[in-house]
Amino acid sequence: MDQYYVNNNAQANGDHEVHKGTCTYLPTDRRYLGLFSTCYEAVRQARTIYRQSNGCYWCSNACHTS
Repeated sequence: MDQYYVNNNAQANGDHEVHKGTCTYLPTDRRYLGLFSTCYEAVRQARTIYRQSNGCYWCSNACHTS
């Protein structure tokens, strides 16, 4: 299981990116989501906070949709 975080700052397209705790691009302004087996679970949790959430291209690519 991995620790996941969501970026509190939206990207230019409005997405709040979800990152693993070990991601090179882990933002400093972030919210802890919890421990999850997959990025899909983490993104689902992030969407309860920020409706427009998406996986990080680098660390959660399977969940990256835009």
